Amino acid sequence: MPIIVNVDVMMARRKMSLNELSEKVDLTLSNLSILKTGKAKAIRFTTLEAICQALECQPGDILEYKEDKK
Repeated sequence: MPIIVNVDVMMARRKMSLNELSEKVDLTLSNLSILKTGKAKAIRFTTLEAICQALECQPGDILEYKEDKK
């Protein structure tokens, strides 16, 4: 998939655990884990906003586009 989710990178930069982020954005650990591992097919803007607010970052810090080279 050409969209890469860098939630784990931002969490490491902010020294924030998955549990802590889960509490701050009011998402279950399993849903946050799916997003973190790049297995999510979609993300709501409200969820993206909450994550950006909790991690004090911009959407572009979390989402990255890389073209598939076939």
